[in-house]
Amino acid sequence: SCLCGSAPCLLCGCCPSAKNSTISRLLFTFFLFLGTLVSIVMIIPGVEKELHKLPGFCEGSGSVLGVQPHVDCSSFLGHKAVYRMGFAMAAFFCLFAVLTVCVRSSKDPRAALQNGFWFFKFLVLVGITVGAFYIPDGTFTSVWFYFGVVGSFLFILIQLVLLIDFAHSWSQRWLHNAGEGNARGWYAALCTVTFIFYAASIAAVALLYVYYTKPEGCTEGKAFISINLILCLIVSVVSILPKIQEAQPHSGLLQASLITLYTIYVTWSALANVPTQRCNPTLLVRNGTGSATAREPLTTWWDAPSIVGLVIFILCTLFISLRSSDHPQVNKLMLTEESGAGAGAGAGPGGAAEEGGVRRAYDNEQDGVSYNYTFFHLCLLLAALYIMMTLTNWYRPDESLQVLRSPWTAVWVKISSSWAGLLLYLWTLVAPLLLPDRDFS
Repeated sequence: SCLCGSAPCLLCGCCPSAKNSTISRLLFTFFLFLGTLVSIVMIIPGVEKELHKLPGFCEGSGSVLGVQPHVDCSSFLGHKAVYRMGFAMAAFFCLFAVLTVCVRSSKDPRAALQNGFWFFKFLVLVGITVGAFYIPDGTFTSVWFYFGVVGSFLFILIQLVLLIDFAHSWSQRWLHNAGEGNARGWYAALCTVTFIFYAASIAAVALLYVYYTKPEGCTEGKAFISINLILCLIVSVVSILPKIQEAQPHSGLLQASLITLYTIYVTWSALANVPTQRCNPTLLVRNGTGSATAREPLTTWWDAPSIVGLVIFILCTLFISLRSSDHPQVNKLMLTEESGAGAGAGAGPGGAAEEGGVRRAYDNEQDGVSYNYTFFHLCLLLAALYIMMTLTNWYRPDESLQVLRSPWTAVWVKISSSWAGLLLYLWTLVAPLLLPDRDFS
């Protein structure tokens, strides 16, 4: 997959042969990470102050709801730049999702759009990005905020599906290794990791009660932490019930501990968006003059939940690009069919993989695609919206466009996603009992 010219081809010649489908997914993921890196650079305080040099970028901010036309938006420039970068990445992946609808194999001419022309794809992304910075301000930020909220909620659900799949695969693999030999060592590792996850979860819950609640007030925070703690206890107990163990011998506390730890993280992320300074010590309110009120200085515009969210985003996005689940149900849900692809001619490294002694990507999709192109791009689109909201801490300007605040919308979206994840994991436990005629092996 040469980008352009002979130099990249020489570099590709140093790389081992690989599946065309894998390389395509990795390169599209690289485009997403590149856009994320640009967004990160734009919210660095030193760079953010220079964005006002872009022509018209800080104009038109007062055209919403009849507010005065001259609003000092200097402290919002990084926020607005991240929103436009997120819009550009979402539009880019939406374009390719539409162009690759119903592509069944590499014999479809549109498959070349997915697996080739990378230099021109890069130019398209750059062009969309430049155009996004010329979008009139008006109601763009306010409206695009809600697009980001919906997209982020859906991507969190995808993260949960991948996390549950990863937890089940992890437990099955370790139990299988224990059955083959050195059972004591594998069971000791299983117990140790489970203990670490639960210990971290208990410590995190204690810290949430200490820092995000008060003896008087902060009722919402207390309720969110308590409800999620009770739900985590319920799924942990259910995972080791005899009936569940009989239906699913591989279910256990390892999966439950990992889901519990992720649920506590989502709860922490939600509490970090509570718009009450007394109940949220990490709350940062920026006004139109660029000043800030918080216990941390302005340079800590990224709080700890956002950094953790960025790491999880990177891992999940790479998992989407490289994954091949051990569970047919997950492959069906994620529209991935790795086992059925690559059976055609030229699908092996010994066939068309090395032509003329040069290593290159070989076509493993002549008989059928190994993943759904459109669904893959939709996942990256949702990932772009999620990282856009993460980098801006889910903040948005208020009605006067003078203050950048954290709305309750962000809190409820994150809490709802944590409940949805726990219910989804609980369903994977009880489904074999409720639907005995279906195969859940």
